Amino acid sequence: MRFGLIALATDLTTERDAARLMPAGTALHVTRIAFQNPTTPENLRATGPGLRAAAELLVPEVPLRGIGFACTSAGAVLGDELPALIGDNRAPITTPAGGAVRALRAMGLTRIALMTPYLPQTTVPVAQYFQQRGFEIVSTHSLGHADDRDMARLDGATLIKAARAADHPDAQAVFMSCTALSALDVIPLLEASLGKPVLSANLSLYWAMLDQARIAAAGPYRIMAVRTW
Repeated sequence: MRFGLIALATDLTTERDAARLMPAGTALHVTRIAFQNPTTPENLRATGPGLRAAAELLVPEVPLRGIGFACTSAGAVLGDELPALIGDNRAPITTPAGGAVRALRAMGLTRIALMTPYLPQTTVPVAQYFQQRGFEIVSTHSLGHADDRDMARLDGATLIKAARAADHPDAQAVFMSCTALSALDVIPLLEASLGKPVLSANLSLYWAMLDQARIAAAGPYRIMAVRTW
């Protein structure tokens, strides 16, 4: 059961998280796409023209069960344009924010607290992505980083503090944006202390890729009990 993944050239985290989240019997084939920091909306949009060529490098002519684009903010900026830009009709296209939308809808949740490591102007299109799909962003918290390599180096204590700062009593779930975040270890702690689902970008991406392929996911996260099939 093969999957494809398009990652940014600068991403330090997503493949490591995939190794923890993709179950036995699956294989993930990864290609990279050029990216120039800082992570501004303009630079994120500039990834679009290179997506088709990147997808063509994903084990050509081999069937795939899903294709993921491992950049939350670029996926949000490109929005509904993304499938046409990738142009690979072998399998469904998934993004981290799109995966979170799929999971939140399956759980019947509509009010979200949004935590990002980005500059404030890069948080805006991510929030708009959810709002345009019927979700209410009840609170946001941005850490103000411009370089995704710096985001990847944030430690667990920093991520816990940021997620708690983003949370709000009205929020039914917390979404931790950015595939660079090393968030998997802190999510069970946050879910226990906040009493609600906490979704990271990579957790949402890989869960949704598996869910669309009707493959059960496993792990100490609330999202792993969710099925849409």
